Amino acid sequence: MIKLKVWRQDRPGVRGQFKMYEVEANPNMSWLELLDHLNAQRLREGKEPIAFDSDCREGICGSCGLLVNGRPHGDAKNLPACHQRVGERKEGEVVTLEPLRAKQFPVIKDLVVDRSALDEVLMAGAYSHTNAGTAPDADEAYNTHEVAEMALDMAACIGCGACVAACPNGAANLFTGAKLAHLAALEVPGRARRKRAKDMTAVMEANFGPCSLYGECAAVCPAGIPLRAVAAVMRERAYAPAPK
Repeated sequence: MIKLKVWRQDRPGVRGQFKMYEVEANPNMSWLELLDHLNAQRLREGKEPIAFDSDCREGICGSCGLLVNGRPHGDAKNLPACHQRVGERKEGEVVTLEPLRAKQFPVIKDLVVDRSALDEVLMAGAYSHTNAGTAPDADEAYNTHEVAEMALDMAACIGCGACVAACPNGAANLFTGAKLAHLAALEVPGRARRKRAKDMTAVMEANFGPCSLYGECAAVCPAGIPLRAVAAVMRERAYAPAPK
């Protein structure tokens, strides 16, 4: 039996508070499964369940982001909350669960936050276009194996927002840099890399804080995006070649 100190907030803009709950936990449960267990208990008692986000529960969608004892996703490094286990806990130990804390992520309800500020960065330029028509030759857009692997590594970002919540400045440089590096590496989307870098970084800087340079973001990223992605923000904006 452990005690969960959970943030409860009815709706955006109202004052929230922590509330204590006792729940019987299995060490092999994920934090989401533990919340499921607690909510099932509350529903049997005719009480309102705790709102939290989840979708795939396979570490792919990024919707499960929350803070466990103040750390995005949980105690383990580079794992999403849906893959983090409760683990061995002392009887009666208190564990704090709260929404991702960042000015850019307003709370919608309980543990659910609005992460549309990240979507705005993507809408500013994280797309590619090319002339339609006859299918091009298979070797027209050539990428080496090494380039393809690097692009795939950067494309692994799931947009969970953990990097923003971990940064004391609320920066989104790891997220934005991963998108810029991924698209700049490939031949077709790379044609628009200069405009993309300018547009996406402008939105990022308007909505998020400056990079702290300490690397808290990479330590909590469940996709394992390397810290060097941060450098892509400045590099692409300053040095990306102009379109032909």
